[in-house]
Amino acid sequence: MMISFMSCILGLLGLALAVGGTKLAMLGGSLYYVITGVALLVTALLMFRRKAAALWLYAAIVVGTLAWAVWEVGFDWWQLAPRGGILVLIALILCLPVFRRGLGERSEVGAPRAASVLPVAAASVVSILVAGYSLFQEPSRIIGELPTEKLTTEANTGNPMEDGEWHQYGRSNYGQRWSPLEQITPTNVADLEPAWEYQTGDVKRPDDVGETTYQVTPLKVGESLYVCTPHNIAISIDAKTGKENWRFDANSGMNPDRQHQTCRGVTYWQSPEVTPAAATPTAQDDPATEDQAPADQPQDDQPQDDTAQRAAIAAECPRRVYLPTADARLIALNADTGEVCSSFADDGTLHLEQGMEYNPEGYYYSTSPPVAVDGKLIIGGAVNDNFSTKSQSGVIRAFDIDTGELLWNWDSGNPEDTTPIDIEGGERYTTNSPNSWSVFSADEELGLVYIPTGNQVPDQLGMNRTPEVEARSSAIVALDIGTGQEQWIRQTVHHDLWDMDVPAQPVLIDLTRDGQTVPALVGPTKQGDIWILDRRTGEPLSPRDELPAAPSKIPGENAAPTQPISALTFRPDRLTGANMWGGTMIDQMMCRIQFQGLDYEGQYTPPSLNGTIVYPGNFGTFNWGSVAVDPERQVMFGMPTYLPFTSRLVPASEIPPKGADEKASEQGLNRNEGADYGVFMGPFLSPLGVPCTAPPWGFVAGADLNSESVVWKHKNGTIRDMTPLPLKVKLGVPGIGGPMITRGGVAFLGAAVDDYLRAYDLTTGDQLWETRLPAGGQSTPMTYEQDGEQYVVIVAGGHGSVGTKPGDYIMAYKLP
Repeated sequence: MMISFMSCILGLLGLALAVGGTKLAMLGGSLYYVITGVALLVTALLMFRRKAAALWLYAAIVVGTLAWAVWEVGFDWWQLAPRGGILVLIALILCLPVFRRGLGERSEVGAPRAASVLPVAAASVVSILVAGYSLFQEPSRIIGELPTEKLTTEANTGNPMEDGEWHQYGRSNYGQRWSPLEQITPTNVADLEPAWEYQTGDVKRPDDVGETTYQVTPLKVGESLYVCTPHNIAISIDAKTGKENWRFDANSGMNPDRQHQTCRGVTYWQSPEVTPAAATPTAQDDPATEDQAPADQPQDDQPQDDTAQRAAIAAECPRRVYLPTADARLIALNADTGEVCSSFADDGTLHLEQGMEYNPEGYYYSTSPPVAVDGKLIIGGAVNDNFSTKSQSGVIRAFDIDTGELLWNWDSGNPEDTTPIDIEGGERYTTNSPNSWSVFSADEELGLVYIPTGNQVPDQLGMNRTPEVEARSSAIVALDIGTGQEQWIRQTVHHDLWDMDVPAQPVLIDLTRDGQTVPALVGPTKQGDIWILDRRTGEPLSPRDELPAAPSKIPGENAAPTQPISALTFRPDRLTGANMWGGTMIDQMMCRIQFQGLDYEGQYTPPSLNGTIVYPGNFGTFNWGSVAVDPERQVMFGMPTYLPFTSRLVPASEIPPKGADEKASEQGLNRNEGADYGVFMGPFLSPLGVPCTAPPWGFVAGADLNSESVVWKHKNGTIRDMTPLPLKVKLGVPGIGGPMITRGGVAFLGAAVDDYLRAYDLTTGDQLWETRLPAGGQSTPMTYEQDGEQYVVIVAGGHGSVGTKPGDYIMAYKLP
């Protein structure tokens, strides 16, 4: 009975491999599966007929598979396991006495003679030994140490502030995500313990869109922290105790057409004549008469005809928090009380939808905090990807920080004229021009603000882009802070057809090159390039290349013949069939069939009707979390992620009507109303729902910014929260979020799809500490000092698109 049952198992397995392997071979893929499938069918027949030769043939299959697997992927356990796991398990079962006796033969005198299981036993032992050896190998790992020497003793961190403060999204307008605090070090970070925990009360709702996320980085000014929540509640928290000081609900409502329901942070500003307030000011405090202290930014070139309004808001709100909302508003709040600053703009509110030719509700909003610099608020906005060709403009605008008056507008569809448009006279911004949804950086000394741009909707179709739009898509653009005029453009993708918008805040740092100090910009991109530019001119500090790229198969589409690549890059190698993965050899074969059936000619394969592999995928190698840099050691810490997507163009005539309960999403069918094609997109997954590419999918990495080289790279994160069983296996998992580093030599990062906050040695990348979070930590941590103690804070609320646990937590840690 057991032998008959095993015959059926081998027959079914062989049939699956033979049928699937034949299809794969016809597509030009590996012949292994069809050969092994046929061999298993023969083995099943021999076993059904009780022939001892079945064991010999099966042993040959196991040994042959082992040799083929090692030849294809080397000694990588996670790639060897799906190729041979099932076969080795069956080999071990075949060593049982029932098979030895049942497959035996009778001697000439009729006595039973047991079959030898030595062949399958030997094959099993060899396979297990190879697997054991492979378990201790890590082919993807780069081992090294970042330089520890401080190349400068007076690091330029941007706008000045106390060491223990964190005034902007990336700490300063330079976006370095580096703190000069050094109480926490590699030797004591393992002693961190909870200091306080706060819950905002703003949790994910049943009617929320899929990408409802907590991505906020708190600000720390004086004795208060300032945060926002996905549904646009601004909250002030006592930095020492975690107690709430005040909250303000913008009541931005719900809209199923919003693609994102998130808030990455608020913007802080103080009038020049005041100092930061304590967490709970008393009634007799008169902020307008406090001792003068340096402001974050000077304000010395403002018009003189609005003195009364300026004086009014300075008296009403000497310290302000600006809150962007999901219904396209920017609200000014008193940082001490949470009250609306009614003297600003229209009773405290800027309406960002003004000047748009088309204004479909839910298609436009700001998910990132504006830059506050030189008395101006400079802000962009997110435009829904791939919804309609009649969407809002991606215009960048500068408003007077006191009055809300529009000072200039830079519209990538009409970039030359930055004079404020006459909205009352009927002037409008360019419809559907490339937007900038991420965080800006600013160098006030150079008078430049740095804008990471996206591309024009539809992301995957470029036939109707104007020369103005084409030149400014998926680029880093430097604008004059005073006028909005372009100073330089560095495009990171030509004629972007892959949604490879520049997603991250450019990081500003002064580098030491040939004994000279060079004001530089570090620009992470989705495709894995790290552009290191002279931030005065936009020129790369090291030579760059243009690599050949594939042509488009869509009539009228002219894909760029070459694409740029930077000197420092984390781009993945080109995919091959050998890179395909799965939980078993069956779904791995299915991934190989998908791979061979899709269009793929390298990283920049244009979208097609057949379907295209986009790798790195839409989440990118780097995303809005950017990277962290140490301005003294001039090194970088980042979290490269590798997860392919697929995109398939769908003719407009084949797109079904929109469902009444359909919610906005970047995955699935993107309708592109008004265009010739929609696009169906999503992660490249096996039938079991696991990525079709082999792990690791996520890393932490360190780079030397002067040599522009990757020094170390280690897989990061476990599958603890990816499977029904709580298996804490360090596989190297995807992540979305950002890092933070300190002068103490410690880097902090949540972001991975398991619910942990981790600390790393900046020099080596070794993990030093971790703590379990109550929800997904897809945000960027920050650090501050209060009453002589250093705190580390992360917001843990999950990320809808990656499926981590939702919540509403703000967690703080400090040393005992």
